Amino acid sequence: MAENESGKDGMTRRKFIQNTGLVVGGALGGGLLGGIIGNQTGEDAPDTAQNNANGTNGDTENRMEARMFFKRQQDFNVLRSMTERIFPEDDNGPGAIELGVPYYIDRQLAGPWGLNAKEYMQGPFEEGAETQGSQTRVPRGDMFLQGLRRVNAVSRNEFGENFFELEDPSQQNEILTALENNNIEMDGFSSAEFLSTVIVATIEGAYCDPVYGGNRGMRGWQMKEFPGAQMAYINVIEDDEFHTMDPVSLHDHHS
Repeated sequence: MAENESGKDGMTRRKFIQNTGLVVGGALGGGLLGGIIGNQTGEDAPDTAQNNANGTNGDTENRMEARMFFKRQQDFNVLRSMTERIFPEDDNGPGAIELGVPYYIDRQLAGPWGLNAKEYMQGPFEEGAETQGSQTRVPRGDMFLQGLRRVNAVSRNEFGENFFELEDPSQQNEILTALENNNIEMDGFSSAEFLSTVIVATIEGAYCDPVYGGNRGMRGWQMKEFPGAQMAYINVIEDDEFHTMDPVSLHDHHS
């Protein structure tokens, strides 16, 4: 199109684009849009930006964490409380919630582990011996959903509150003991098997490499003075003295 082909108002396409850029640039520089952005972030904008860069929102929760398996918040809350009773915070260090264990379990359930994808899951299904492991036909994902909801139902029936709302730890322990003793009825598996699966997953989440979603900040390793994924020990292997090392995650080798 020719430069002077402007229509009735004398405005060319090129000038329109140029003027539009100036308007938007001026707005961002100190006008309308700049004011909106400033009002939304407020005086804490530098801290917020830093928190975003660090992957935190100021309360030890990782902004990259999101549920992939659990659709109901209540189910996830029951899981959080169960893992915290299994691996509680104490003088030695953080508990399961602070270590991100519930998110680790959620991620595992959303993958092949939750579907028992790598295990033979066809019949016949018989009651096996203790040395034969799980014989259930119920995938772990379904086991967790059913188990967590049964736990919460028992809590409401016995104590009138959701499991995660019980303020007395002994009441939560009472329900976990009932699971261990197979006193809570489940469909397709025993309550003891469900509890055992949760315990194993909780410990895995506390001590796994952080790339899998647990062991947030490698604090689980720090409690045990575990060095993590060190590339080599060639510089210290022959020393007589004991060496304490800061832990290294798999992610550290890619950054």
